[in-house]
Amino acid sequence: MVTSMTGFGRSRIKSADCAVVVEMKSVNHRFSEFQIRMPRQLIKIEDKIKKELATYIQRGRVELFVTIEGEGLTHRTLQADWQLIDEFVRLMGQIAEKYGFPGKPDLKDLLQRPDFITIEESEEENSALEKLVLETVVSAAERLHEMRQAEGQVLKKDLLVLLSGLEQRLFDIKERAPIVIEAYSQRLERRMKEIAAGAFDQDRLATEVAVFADKSDIHEECIRLESHIQQFRQALDHEGPIGRKLDFMIQEMNREVNTIGSKANDSMISSAVVDLKTGLEKMREQVQNIE
Repeated sequence: MVTSMTGFGRSRIKSADCAVVVEMKSVNHRFSEFQIRMPRQLIKIEDKIKKELATYIQRGRVELFVTIEGEGLTHRTLQADWQLIDEFVRLMGQIAEKYGFPGKPDLKDLLQRPDFITIEESEEENSALEKLVLETVVSAAERLHEMRQAEGQVLKKDLLVLLSGLEQRLFDIKERAPIVIEAYSQRLERRMKEIAAGAFDQDRLATEVAVFADKSDIHEECIRLESHIQQFRQALDHEGPIGRKLDFMIQEMNREVNTIGSKANDSMISSAVVDLKTGLEKMREQVQNIE
């Protein structure tokens, strides 16, 4: 199945304590590359995440974002600086006694001081959260994979249409090739008759035509190009990554088309060669998106 290298996947799974949101997008790349952005407390499961992604994505550059909603990563506690509070109360008592101020510092006075009571966060070992993250990654990867496959089918349809266009132009070239030899023979015969005032050497004519036919023979190139087209169509039904193979086959087809263009001494064949090159370039652009 043809699979595109571009796509997007998102998943959100909620537990009793928090929710995990995973978003990932993939783009074209020669190899497989994963870039993961997530809270540093989850760094230790990065290799596990990459292993899960590798089961769905074998080629392409993937950016993955993990967001934790809730209190799943840290544990918060209130801490009182009793030594500082004791010192504050003692000092306020001395000031009240020295200057005759009534009363003593109350709870309100203590709570208004942000350095007396602080909130401390500590990272927790949370295997349940790690399991939830991996579960959400798999869910998002499945959706990304589905999108890549759907886009791959669109690419396949377009490539099949372009292949049919190549086959038609190749058929036109094969039909035209014998006519080119015959037309050259007739032109050469007329020219030799004009030069020789009606009488000419038939053997020389046959030799010249044979030399021309040999130099402009494109039969082998047409056969190879036809074979490449058939192999390309078959490759579109193979399982697994096929992008590099298709790219190589397009290079081989271009090689044959260039040879046909250099050999064929005919305007109609030259026009067909231009169409072939245009079609192959469109195919090459599409193949760059295939895994």
